[in-house]
Amino acid sequence: MKKRSYPLAKVYGLLEPGPVTLVTTARAGRTNIMTMSWHTMMEFEPPLVGCVISNRNYSFSLLKATKECVINIPTVELAEKVVNLGNTSGRKIDKFETFGLTPAPASHVEAPLIAECYANLECRIVDSRLVSQYNFFILEVVKAWIDPARKNPQTIHHLGKGEFAVAGETIKLTSKMK
Repeated sequence: MKKRSYPLAKVYGLLEPGPVTLVTTARAGRTNIMTMSWHTMMEFEPPLVGCVISNRNYSFSLLKATKECVINIPTVELAEKVVNLGNTSGRKIDKFETFGLTPAPASHVEAPLIAECYANLECRIVDSRLVSQYNFFILEVVKAWIDPARKNPQTIHHLGKGEFAVAGETIKLTSKMK
């Protein structure tokens, strides 16, 4: 098998395993929604999530100020809205209203859940030491929600340049891990 060189700017599309998410934040009576795919699990208990949010994004300043957010996990049915949300700034518009999404109250943070999403993770910043250099936040999930009526949710995964993979088929293999 002969391999060829691959552009470094496309590497993230090879490694990006997690679903595209919608991050909600709230401050001073205003909410915002941001599309995010750069995140990673860092620990299981308590669940810690590392994520990169550009300091050019409106959500960056909201998250930095409030130290809390909700990571909402949409399914393929919301794919067009997810992309459009990611291509729009919330500085001057209400993204919930503009995109027809429903804010739902969270139980541990001020940021709202997105009712249409399959799962919602209420989070608080537990480590911000890498924010100034890398825009990397470490969040602790303090409450998690799922919609039990949704069986086999199909999440979307960003591959770059407007291309997405849809998770769907699940296989089960024997594992000694508990």
